[in-house]
Amino acid sequence: MSRYLPPLFTALRQSLREGYSWPHLRGDLAAGVTVGIIAIPLAMALAIAVGVAPQHGLYTVLLAAPLIALTGGSRFNISGPTAAFVVILLPITQQYGLGGLLLCTLMAGLILIAMGLARLGRLIQFIPYPVTLGFTAGIGIVIATLQIKDLLGLTLPHTPQHYLEQLQLLALSLPSAHLGDILVAIASLAVLLVWPRYVSKVPGHLVALALGALLGLGLEVLDVPVATLGERFSYTLDGVSHPGIPPFLPSFAWPWQLPGPDGQPIGLTFELIRQLLAPAFAIAMLGAIESLLCAVVADGMAGTRHDPNAELLGQGLGNLVAPLFGGITATAAIARSAANVRAGAQSPIAAIVHAGVVLLAMLLLAPLFSYLPMAALAALLLMVAWNMSEAPHVLHTLRIAPRNDVLVLLTCLVLTVLFDMVLAVGVGLLLAAGLFIKRMSDLTDTEPLPNHFHEALRELPEGVLAYAIRGPLFFGAAEKALSVLRRFNPEVKVVIVEMSAVPLLDMTALAALENLLHDYGRQGVGLVLVGTTPRVRLKLRRAGVHRESGRLAYVKTLEQARHKAANWLEPADQLNSEAIQAR
Repeated sequence: MSRYLPPLFTALRQSLREGYSWPHLRGDLAAGVTVGIIAIPLAMALAIAVGVAPQHGLYTVLLAAPLIALTGGSRFNISGPTAAFVVILLPITQQYGLGGLLLCTLMAGLILIAMGLARLGRLIQFIPYPVTLGFTAGIGIVIATLQIKDLLGLTLPHTPQHYLEQLQLLALSLPSAHLGDILVAIASLAVLLVWPRYVSKVPGHLVALALGALLGLGLEVLDVPVATLGERFSYTLDGVSHPGIPPFLPSFAWPWQLPGPDGQPIGLTFELIRQLLAPAFAIAMLGAIESLLCAVVADGMAGTRHDPNAELLGQGLGNLVAPLFGGITATAAIARSAANVRAGAQSPIAAIVHAGVVLLAMLLLAPLFSYLPMAALAALLLMVAWNMSEAPHVLHTLRIAPRNDVLVLLTCLVLTVLFDMVLAVGVGLLLAAGLFIKRMSDLTDTEPLPNHFHEALRELPEGVLAYAIRGPLFFGAAEKALSVLRRFNPEVKVVIVEMSAVPLLDMTALAALENLLHDYGRQGVGLVLVGTTPRVRLKLRRAGVHRESGRLAYVKTLEQARHKAANWLEPADQLNSEAIQAR
């Protein structure tokens, strides 16, 4: 018996096994540089969106992305901060600070590792599409709303606790809007919308940020203030505060040694771990869903296959290590992974190159990042939110999907926006499961068999009825299907049930069938089951439902069932004849 070995380095080993040459390396270098340039502003903007300093987004790319690529199961996944996590991570940061966020990420990494070792990669396939589409669209709406503050340069009196309060505060704060921020936001959005249509080789968001920075500098000269990253964030070196992000590598620190919301080390207690367990599980589940969906998309573009369990394991290791060096939650990003494939990536080496590009940018260009306008970064995230929400696809789905799926989609969307994604996914899954059970139970029915259904039914003795059960017998359908078998005249002594169309039955069905047999036994009625599948017969026998003369029989055909019923009725007919003669 062979031991189970964790699926580490699966994608890398597969790439090298197929042959790796200079053309492959050249493709990885080109793709890594392209995706690295795309990742730099996104990493900073997404870190800001979850409530931490922008360098933590860069640290995530430096540490999690290459580790996940090396140890994971997808050749082309590019991991890092993603917009999907904003709605989960921002409340954690607000309540527990940076230390709580990194500790929660570390716990999520452990959960992902456990999922990978338990080979749960395929379970993600059982999440209904309306649930995924609903909470994804809801996340897009929340992210877009969060950007209004920086797009308009608003000053909010306090941090809102929920979405409706946020809308109220934004409306009340509109008089505090700044002209400079609005102009930068409009210019950046215009570039983001128009540039990709005409110049696809140069990423539009880089042009938008560069134009926004230049416009911001020009407005500052004209005494029109524009909020910048350097004004919002700073770091301390040798006791001196500097604007922007630090141009050096992060240092190791346990998450519980980092500050909480009050600025003091958060510490490590059982109560804190208990409080963070639910959001950590939500992070792990969302990370698993997004990473595996991303791997499927990349496989479709490149014609490859990924290992879902290895990918979960790689994602877990990345999220376990990155928080120890200041990195926030990481998962595979669909847009960056797709760009990686289109740019000619051949192996996970491209993800390592992309992390190297981010490293060079942080070390060499950190002072320039201080001039990036917050409105331009908000415009970038607004476009990310729009693309993520898939609004045209959602509207199309609402028009063509069955009503039950529309209900699930809208429920997940509304709950994600008004409450949180954890509740939305939980309720969405329960609702989808309930509706699925309802649809499956509607497929199961029990009907009397007419005489013309089969030759054997035309010669049935008196006192014999024939039924057919079609569909699975499970807790949602068993009682309804079997209750039909109780409705007959007292003269009936044998009931034939054709069950070839019953693929399975569960414990509820077994209990209902045993009750039916008990009632039949008291009434002197025999039951003949016809055409039961081997799986169904095995379950019945394991439950103690065995053959018994005059009470229960298993036969293969309706012809055999007719003969069995006639044999059971003969002793009763003889007794009746003797009683008549005695009179």
